[in-house]
Amino acid sequence: MMDINKMKKRHLLQVFELITRKGVKTEGVYEYHDIKASQDFDGYTCWLSFKDLTVTLLFHGAYDLDYKSEETLKIFFKKIANLLDD
Repeated sequence: MMDINKMKKRHLLQVFELITRKGVKTEGVYEYHDIKASQDFDGYTCWLSFKDLTVTLLFHGAYDLDYKSEETLKIFFKKIANLLDD
């Protein structure tokens, strides 16, 4: 299993910001390169989702990773790395 700690939370937040800046917004959810980004009403909780994977980013630095497929997790991290490299 891939360890999310290898990807710093800062990178996840950078991707969140990139998606909300460049993505298409539909009903409060932004989408860019098949990754969706959303947040609750006060911005304290943010979500990144891709296929069966959801990353929950919490205000105080905690995060939660929920997914069904190891392959989805690998593709997600590769997509994030590519987005940050652009």
